[in-house]
Amino acid sequence: MNSKILFSVTLTILFFNFASAQNNPKSADEILNTALEQAKTENKNVIIMFHASWCGWCKKMDASMTDAKTKDLFDKNYVIAHLVVLESASKKHLENDGAEALLNKYGGEKQGIPYLLIFDGDANLLADSKMVENKFVLKTQGNNIGCPGTPEEIAAFTYKLKETSNLNEDELAIISERFKLNNPINQQ
Repeated sequence: MNSKILFSVTLTILFFNFASAQNNPKSADEILNTALEQAKTENKNVIIMFHASWCGWCKKMDASMTDAKTKDLFDKNYVIAHLVVLESASKKHLENDGAEALLNKYGGEKQGIPYLLIFDGDANLLADSKMVENKFVLKTQGNNIGCPGTPEEIAAFTYKLKETSNLNEDELAIISERFKLNNPINQQ
């Protein structure tokens, strides 16, 4: 009888430990550090994408980056990691601890999502998703490209990709063509 009780208590404890682990997403530091380690090992850069479950443009960004025509291009140049921020009150448990602080640290607090940061394997910031006219400069001003769809957004995004990867002109053109599908004018 005692062994049945002990077995039942052990199973209950294991169940609750497993269930609580499933409800606690990894911290922003854990995700970033894992991505940086992988990038350094694979000689790639890291794209951190800040997103939320309710964000339609975030879903379009993911769909564009994982499209059959573009996925390999991104995968051969970047380790891509996602951080959840700005969730509604009922979904705050989905957020990665420290993600909003990281977003704010790199000037994304008033930019909207998706918001991207590109790091090298040594955690040096190479680019963010702010669009600065005709410049590749990290500044506090500039508007978030978000999920590129307009010609200006796509040009700014692909310029940042060109400067932070080994993508050639033909590959950047493939990415541009895919992102053109996100232009609201083309969806009418």
